[in-house]
Amino acid sequence: MEKHPEVKFGKTGVLIINLGTPDSTNWFDIRKYLKEFLSDKRVIEVNPILWQIILNVFILNLRPSKTAKAYKEIWMKEQNMSPLLYYTQKQAEKISNSISNESLIVDFAMRYGNPSIKSKINKLHEKGCENLIILPLYPQYAAATTATVCDEVYRTLMNMRWQPSLKIIPHYESEPLYIEALVNSINKKLESINWKPDLILASYHGIPKKYFDKGDPYHCYCHKTTRLISEKLQSIEIKTTFQSRFGPQEWLQPYTDKTLENLPKEGKKNVLAICPGFSSDCVETLEEILIQGKESFMESGGENFDMIPCLNDNNDHINLLNDLIKRNI
Repeated sequence: MEKHPEVKFGKTGVLIINLGTPDSTNWFDIRKYLKEFLSDKRVIEVNPILWQIILNVFILNLRPSKTAKAYKEIWMKEQNMSPLLYYTQKQAEKISNSISNESLIVDFAMRYGNPSIKSKINKLHEKGCENLIILPLYPQYAAATTATVCDEVYRTLMNMRWQPSLKIIPHYESEPLYIEALVNSINKKLESINWKPDLILASYHGIPKKYFDKGDPYHCYCHKTTRLISEKLQSIEIKTTFQSRFGPQEWLQPYTDKTLENLPKEGKKNVLAICPGFSSDCVETLEEILIQGKESFMESGGENFDMIPCLNDNNDHINLLNDLIKRNI
């Protein structure tokens, strides 16, 4: 009888997954990242043949320079990586160190760019992971974020001869530990500034309105998170807005950039921003809000503006992620 090749077994793999990041601020690396991201049919729901022409002829020749400039503003030069990659890596390390379970292996991956979902699932499989737990780092479910992570996980498993069991941790927009972590981060920022905000702007990444019209629940989950934060911070008004729109079509409103331009005219001249939908600081929070958003607000007559950091790798966030994982082991 033939001897079966040696196979490691008995482990459970946990893979936390974030959106992704270019490998560098180099034009070609930015272009490669944008091509993968903008080729996802869940991200861009238009005629695929027409879109590929628009993408390859126009967008991928024009947009990388603008995107590279934004990444250069926030790139962590000492670590030679983007903040999103840095913090996601730290999250995986801290989760691994805090869970005392020898049969559990914690790692991280990116939906677009490196390290890829496929490479990390294969790596966990080689280490003997018979069970796989996936944690998409998106508190509010959307087809263009959580669902596309699931798509890539399923595609990888479809090509595996010996598949692990699979569990995907769902959205956590109203988890008490998540809300508590956000409220604590707001209170910490309030203690560190010497001015009182007239408003806290809760800015979430936008999606095209037609996705909402088709039944995507994302808009509702964002408003639910804001409402739960508001209930804990009754003394300060919190307003939900949506950022990062792309292309000419209508997206979820109100738009963050337009709101920041109008707030000083409404007498709201002291504003704190928070981005609850982002699990790690990234180009959308650090460059789009803290740099561009602040500049626009101040030029429109604002007096004080600051941004509350994302939860990143702080203890409250690690406790939340640990809790989500332990409940699904």
